This record gives sequence, C-alpha cells and structure tokens, in this order.
Amino acid sequence: MTELNISTTAGVFDATAAGPAEGRPVLLLHGFPQTRLAWDRQITALAAHGYRVVAPDQRGYSPGARPERPDDYRISLLVDDVLAITEELGWTTFDLVGHDWGGAVAWWTADAHPGRIRTLTVVSTPHPGALADALRTDEDQRARSHYMLDWRETPKTENDMLADGADSLRALYAGKVPQASADAYIRQLSQPGALTAALNWYRSGRPRHAIGTIDVPTLYIWSTDDAAFGPAAAQGTEQWVNAPYRFEALRGISHWIPEEAPETLNRLLIEHLQTHEEH
Repeated sequence: MTELNISTTAGVFDATAAGPAEGRPVLLLHGFPQTRLAWDRQITALAAHGYRVVAPDQRGYSPGARPERPDDYRISLLVDDVLAITEELGWTTFDLVGHDWGGAVAWWTADAHPGRIRTLTVVSTPHPGALADALRTDEDQRARSHYMLDWRETPKTENDMLADGADSLRALYAGKVPQASADAYIRQLSQPGALTAALNWYRSGRPRHAIGTIDVPTLYIWSTDDAAFGPAAAQGTEQWVNAPYRFEALRGISHWIPEEAPETLNRLLIEHLQTHEEH
C-alpha cells in the first residue's frame, strides 16, 4: 500500500492506494465514524487480484478538505468529490464501492454519473429512495433512524461522543471493529474540528433533488444484525435498480461488514467485479 495526497478544487484528500497502476480502477468510500482504514482487508484482496484500488478519507475526514459549514457537506458536493478524485487519478470509468455514508454517496454518484461507473457495490446502506419509502411506512426503520435527528445537535453531540475517553463514540462499534482500528478512528476524529466535520454530513439538510433508479450493475450487501438499516429498506432496494442486481443478506453480522466479515465481503465483491468485466 502507498499513501496519496489527491489535490482537487475542494481540497487535498488523503488516500491509500494499492495494486498495479494499469489495473482496473476501484474506488472505496468509507462511512461514519471511520476512515479509509476500514477498507484495509478489501484493499489487500483487490490488489492481489490485479485491481488498482484507491480509498480516500472523504470530505471532513481529510484535514486538507475540511470546510466548516454544514452546507458544505451536501450530497451533491460529496458526489463532486468522487468525480474530482477520479479525474485527478485519470480514471474515465471505475468500479465504485461504498459503506455506510460512503454507500449513500455511491448511490447518488451512480444515479448522477452512470456513464462513469462500471459497477456499483454498496455495503449496508439501502438505496436512498428505498430508505425514504421505509421511513414513511415502517415504524421499525423510523426507530432505527432516530439517532440521525439527535446527531444534528451541536456541540452537544460532539461533547457527548468525546466525553470519558470517547466512550460513547467507541460504543458505536459494538465490539465488532478491531480495537486497533477503533483506536485509530477515535484518534483521527478527536482532532480539532474533525468530529464536527464528520457530523456535518448529518446536518447538511435534505438533497435538493430526488434520486432516481440505478442503471449500472449493482451488488447490495446488507446484514441482518445492522442496527441502522432494517429489512424493509434493504428488501425494497431492488425496486430502485434497473440494471443487473444482486442482493446478499449476511446472517448474524452487524453494520460493520468490511471489518467483521471481510472474507465474505471480499469474495462477493470480487465475484461481482469479475461477472461484469465487459460492462
């Protein structure tokens, strides 16, 4: 693995890269409250199969791309970051993979720029349209998503998460993330302004337009013990994809799939990429 600093008009994104420079390009987008470190096992596996893999710390997580206003974390700007990063890397098309908030960005990017995306893989996060449907009709999903409202409070949320050695922040990982990784996430999010920037993803307001259906080959991986996303939105996601679609439900696995079930995720991801080599 090598470290990159990717300069864009929005700032400088720190990233990890691996695999041959001429390999088929794959971009990995992490979620909250994590960093590109969450993808280490996937980076290693993909690089070993000849893919060129880049995993950036996204907006707010990279110190060089950390604006202060919640409005600077609108989903349209997060999608712009994906395009700017890949253009700086010289990638005209690429495979896109996202988990948690990175999954949401991946859905929106595939909707807005289907010609740039060879395949889409989303881990945990349902299609935003399916999630919106579930929030309207499913009491279970409304209860699961209530934390998003709570986290809009500032600076109370930051103070609570970082109090007592960041105990409540650490508790979000539910013991499913390796301790060394959790320690690294907490160190990074304890930097001045870092946690506020990460929480600004929740505070940026609703998207300014509706998302549509997805027209690129899609793999969606959900886990039955995910505390944030229930079965209604997960099962409803299929209705929002018009291209070849594969849904995998991992039994007994929590939200933290890349680190809790890396071998399974790696197998499914590589199968998906290989199935759509000619797309």
